[in-house]
Amino acid sequence: MSEVQAMRATPPEGTTPSAAVQVMGVSKRYGDRQAVDDVSLEIRRGEFFGLLGPNGAGKSTLVEIMEGLRRADSGSVALFGESPWPRNTTLLPRLGVQTQSSAFFVRQTAHEHLRTVAALFGASRTAVDATLDSVGLTEHRDIQVESLSGGQRQRLAIASALVHGPELIFLDEPTAALDPQARRALWEVLRGLKAEGRTIVYTTHHLDEAEALCDRIAIIVDGSIAVTDSPHNLVDASEAPSRLMLPLGRLDEQQAAAIPGVDRVTVQGGSLVLETRTSGRVLSAVDRLTGLDGVQTRSASLEDVYLDLTARLARARQTPGGHAETTEQQA
Repeated sequence: MSEVQAMRATPPEGTTPSAAVQVMGVSKRYGDRQAVDDVSLEIRRGEFFGLLGPNGAGKSTLVEIMEGLRRADSGSVALFGESPWPRNTTLLPRLGVQTQSSAFFVRQTAHEHLRTVAALFGASRTAVDATLDSVGLTEHRDIQVESLSGGQRQRLAIASALVHGPELIFLDEPTAALDPQARRALWEVLRGLKAEGRTIVYTTHHLDEAEALCDRIAIIVDGSIAVTDSPHNLVDASEAPSRLMLPLGRLDEQQAAAIPGVDRVTVQGGSLVLETRTSGRVLSAVDRLTGLDGVQTRSASLEDVYLDLTARLARARQTPGGHAETTEQQA
């Protein structure tokens, strides 16, 4: 057995058999920038796991290390108990990978391109047709890749990651170039894959889709994981405010700001918006003042949690010696 084969055959110490992905103390630096800083996490088989964070937080670097496309400076990664680095060809048929900058055979048609990709994994022509249909490209199957729109190319990149029926799927901002209808259609494809028992690792800037799709998420800031939990638990435990929206003219901003429990008052989209962490008390006060006809309420969302957390971390960085309290929970 060669040295490389021995490295692949020996699971990293501490590997959990039920884990699809196990990341242990991984760090990566580029010059003076720490892209990934001592990250550890475990993704269970069949789990839909989201990675969220600002641009430059280290998400793509971390995912590329998981995929075996990039070498970590320290720490280890195991996929199904095997190391993906050095490049582990025995793992490739089990993985589906869509990156932010996918390569295409641009002189081929969409169908020819996907058939070529499928052939590399021994997938059938039936799988090619079914996958094209699942991402909404059947009508564009005979168009050359170089003539496809940006959103259509994005769908073809996703199809290329799915055509061979992988067990573990990495999708890096897959809906970035999709219109709302195509984005929702992809959600249904991904829900179907999860129902089949596939494991999905998903990076996105769309907080609504992370909340709708993911079993758990990790929020990464400055290369480190700030929090890990289910979207429901994060929202439930957060201090992010709820919003009450009143038609303009019912109360002025000074009257609204004077209501006990109202933290902030703004005008947005034709509504007077009252932010509060005691919505019941504020609703009662609004009812006494003007009634509740036309009043809408919006509970805190994952987006509120994300913005609150990243804002607190940013303030902590700007304060000498400051630190933001973060948590790591397991759902």
